[in-house]
Amino acid sequence: MSDERCGWCLGDTLYEAYHDVEWGVPLKNDDRSLYEFLLLETFQAGLSWITVLRKRESFRLAFDNFVPEIVAAYSDQKLEDLLSDPGIIRNRLKIEAARSNARALLELQKEFGSFSDYYWGFTDHKPIQNHWEKLADVPAHTELAKSLSKDLKKRGFRFVGPTVVYAFMQATGMVNDHLVSCPRHTAVSGTS
Repeated sequence: MSDERCGWCLGDTLYEAYHDVEWGVPLKNDDRSLYEFLLLETFQAGLSWITVLRKRESFRLAFDNFVPEIVAAYSDQKLEDLLSDPGIIRNRLKIEAARSNARALLELQKEFGSFSDYYWGFTDHKPIQNHWEKLADVPAHTELAKSLSKDLKKRGFRFVGPTVVYAFMQATGMVNDHLVSCPRHTAVSGTS
């Protein structure tokens, strides 16, 4: 990968690897992985993504590899135990939201067949191909992110404001926000 990567990831090998392999690749038909990204994005709210990325393996251990059925069944004691786990971000409201969001996701699965079908239905199951030339052009959220955020909240999800939802959309490839100068822009535009 050349030095033309999107500038937000430069200078940290973990960040660069995440950018080069995962970020912006359309993630479909994998509710567990979608829940992982959603959970991590909710924990990232107010922090930098690299902070969450560095704790990702600890989050996987703490949250039973993000299996929604397991997290949805967490007891109040399990949530209390997570508050003392130094490997994760210990925010009571976000930890509680992990359980309530897993429960809301399971309800979506009942209604739509899968979380993936619900989520990707917002774009007719096709990634949005943006053509940003510089980082300053990339929005913090869009009207679509606002609509999705509003619908998720209506369905019981928490910590899913438009900015968190847009970051989730970027990470899971619903939108291709790699800069046009980045080799990954072309690489992910052909996947769906």
